[in-house]
Amino acid sequence: MTFNVKRLKKYIVPAICVIVLLAVAFGLYYWEESKSKILKPRVAAEKSINFINQTYLQGQATAVLGQVSEEKGVYKIQFKIENQEYTAYTTKDGRLLFPSAIEMPDEVNGSVSTAGSNIPQRDVSQALLFVMSYCPYGNQAEEIMMPVINLLENKADIQLHYVIYSNYGGGGPNYCLDEDNKYCSMHGIQELHQDVRELCVQKYQKDKLWSFIKEANSKCTYQNVDSCWEGAAITAGVDIAEIKTCQRNEALALLEQEVQLNNKYGVTGSPQLIINDTEYKGSRSAEAYKTAICNGFNSAPSECSTELEDTGTSSTGGCE
Repeated sequence: MTFNVKRLKKYIVPAICVIVLLAVAFGLYYWEESKSKILKPRVAAEKSINFINQTYLQGQATAVLGQVSEEKGVYKIQFKIENQEYTAYTTKDGRLLFPSAIEMPDEVNGSVSTAGSNIPQRDVSQALLFVMSYCPYGNQAEEIMMPVINLLENKADIQLHYVIYSNYGGGGPNYCLDEDNKYCSMHGIQELHQDVRELCVQKYQKDKLWSFIKEANSKCTYQNVDSCWEGAAITAGVDIAEIKTCQRNEALALLEQEVQLNNKYGVTGSPQLIINDTEYKGSRSAEAYKTAICNGFNSAPSECSTELEDTGTSSTGGCE
């Protein structure tokens, strides 16, 4: 039997909505119990897709899981049914499934969001942006941060750091640098190599870092960066020989430092912004990032009064 997508919209989606309402009613009763049963993003997503396939599609069609990300405290699930794309959301315990969501603006009825206002203050505000060198959401966050760097580079301590997994993809040389599979990256070994190179540039040629990142992001991919990065480095004015020496001699030590920072701040995905040891959970824009970092100063510098233009890049997704 050929599955009709219109039938899905007419019958299946409303049915899911009814189930969601029932799930909310019963889910509230078990709320305290469920708080301690947080599932990994992929696990919660697979549970949701299995539920849709078994309960509603029942063999008439198959929902195929796509990308999973964390958004606004829930998991965002992208999937296809007969080449038609859908988006749903599930709570982190995998108990409640939402077929849709409505994005509300920061300003509602005159109430303005104060995200970032909880940042503790220091003489020098410190921001640590955790990414994967080829997570698209991380690359977008880097692009957003660049005008902030240009504005506050001599005032704030803004650093780039990396999300490191252990045993990712079952470990092995396709994902991990070491035999113990302690240092791995989601998008493969070339991404991990680029993480190390960018850490080396940050350590030894910091003034070239963001130019190098911009070039590498625009000209290379996680599939070819090992052969592509030198061209990006030349354009950015990076001393290639120094970076190769650093990568050869310091890779494991640099990655171990990243693992320690990941553990310290509970980093789970890309991007994640930590300001003065506090996770920032506001919107992603150059002005929002600037405001949050400026909130971290005991006495904000005059540059903080400059309003940054929208870079045209914003996102609420992530790589996990």
